[in-house]
Amino acid sequence: MKVMTVFGTRPEGIKMAPIVKELESRENVESIVCITAQHREMLDQVLNLFKIEPDYDLNIFKPGQSLTEITNRALKGLEEIIIKEKPDVLLVQGDTTTVFAGALAAFYQRVKVGHVEAGLRSGNIYSPYPEEANRKLTGIITEYHFAPTERNVENLLKEGYSEEKIYITGNTVIDALKYTIQDDYVFENDLLNKLDFEKNRIILLTSHRRENIGKPMENIFTAIKDIVQKYEDVQVVFPIHLNPKVREIAEKVLDGNNRIHIIEPLEYEPFTNLMNKVHLVVTDSGGLQEEAPTLGKPVLVVREETERPEGIESGTAKLMGTSYEKLYSELEKLLSDKEEYNLMTKAVNPYGDGFAAKRIVDILLK
Repeated sequence: MKVMTVFGTRPEGIKMAPIVKELESRENVESIVCITAQHREMLDQVLNLFKIEPDYDLNIFKPGQSLTEITNRALKGLEEIIIKEKPDVLLVQGDTTTVFAGALAAFYQRVKVGHVEAGLRSGNIYSPYPEEANRKLTGIITEYHFAPTERNVENLLKEGYSEEKIYITGNTVIDALKYTIQDDYVFENDLLNKLDFEKNRIILLTSHRRENIGKPMENIFTAIKDIVQKYEDVQVVFPIHLNPKVREIAEKVLDGNNRIHIIEPLEYEPFTNLMNKVHLVVTDSGGLQEEAPTLGKPVLVVREETERPEGIESGTAKLMGTSYEKLYSELEKLLSDKEEYNLMTKAVNPYGDGFAAKRIVDILLK
């Protein structure tokens, strides 16, 4: 069986890496890896970490590129490769523009599509944007829906997809964590090595969503700043996104407090090892809602909707919205009420057991 995996961003790379490794380990599989490099530098970091050498690199990244430009360049580049390689199945992961373009390019050549992390839904096509639409559009042309959780399966069944084409696998991000977490990890960034994770309660902050830029992000950062001022043992590490608009808001709100550490983006391995050491996580990311519970870290999700409600339902995460008052109040509760904090750290992680990649490849071979 010839299987082509297509991905273009760091989150896709992280979640596809265990599948690529599993495909490479099977004697009866020919694995073709194609990257669009929708993100360039951050994707390269993941390829190096997992020792993946792509067979094809479209290198479509351009500063300030629009969604239309990404779609056009990915679609055209992938068309030529699919015609040349004639894979039996093409795998995409998640919800990026590369995912939709990859699925569409495969469909145009009558190649079957496998969608890893299928069935996630927020219920609002503009949040997250454009990811929610990409997920739904990809689903329409998917032959194999690899759903991480029972809730994802339910979403797909409600939309009319055949039960015979839906497989529950767990999430491959749990597989990826097994490659990276080390109890004695030493950071390249010396600031992180000097932080006392035992005496201080460190909050890991990430925020980059398009829909949060502006007043919502100001609210998030202000609540964080005020909570740090209230609790002397609380510090914040914020690996800041490259988006200049995010940096502008952070500079405006967070500058001037020596217990708020704004650092450059971290590669995946140091980032996950940092997450393993912190007290709790405040994020608008999707993947962190899955990774942090695996490490026993409470997650406050600063978004209006989430396509990952399983974490909310199991108690490992809470959906905050983007109001100052709600985030400040919840942070205060977790920092002052040990029982409330422990309830979140001990909740059962609903996202899998670390064997999702093996299940996916087994299903394809059957």
